[in-house]
Amino acid sequence: MRILLVEDDRKVAAFIQKGLREEGYAVDLSHDGEDGAHWAMENEYDLVILDLMLPTMDGLSICRRLREGENNTSVLMLTARDHNDDVVRGLDAGADDYLTKPFSFEVLLARVRALLRRSRGYRSAALRVADLEMDPSTRRVTRAGAEIQLTGKEYALLEYFMRNPGVVLSESRIIEHVWDMNYDSLTNTVNVYIHHLRNKIEREGRRLIHTIRGAGYMLSDREM
Repeated sequence: MRILLVEDDRKVAAFIQKGLREEGYAVDLSHDGEDGAHWAMENEYDLVILDLMLPTMDGLSICRRLREGENNTSVLMLTARDHNDDVVRGLDAGADDYLTKPFSFEVLLARVRALLRRSRGYRSAALRVADLEMDPSTRRVTRAGAEIQLTGKEYALLEYFMRNPGVVLSESRIIEHVWDMNYDSLTNTVNVYIHHLRNKIEREGRRLIHTIRGAGYMLSDREM
């Protein structure tokens, strides 16, 4: 999942970005309201985490701009203000949830998971392709009952495949959802991670991740 974090407090922003990346999310970070609004409108995100008080454009204005532009990406608003009026204003501007500072990362992460479950039809139930299973609630992956240990990025890549079974995913589409703006387009990182993933999930079974020449990759239990 790809997340946009718009937060001008650099210490808080670095803390959140590091924690989310360790959980396998791709995180783009902006410290400026105008830039954050532009990124949110121009890129496809699964979630926007938005501070209320920002330079150049505040969080309420960004949220309103998104909704007026018919952008329905889920928005989690962060603020040091906990007055009822501020909460109401944030939700009325189009935010889906509201979290006041200070907060624990565990609470933030739970809110993120809840919003992602509700958006774009993401399911919390186990995902299954052939004998490969993934439980998003526990992040446990098994094949034929045997547990498979994945790194955070490997898990994120496999989750994207398993939420799109039978769909040809181009390399650019995979990058947009699994990596962030720091991805180096001159590298073959996607190919490397797919190679690692194949070694782990196909070691004891038939191939599930297929290369579609000239188009991308597809997760399918069909023979190709």
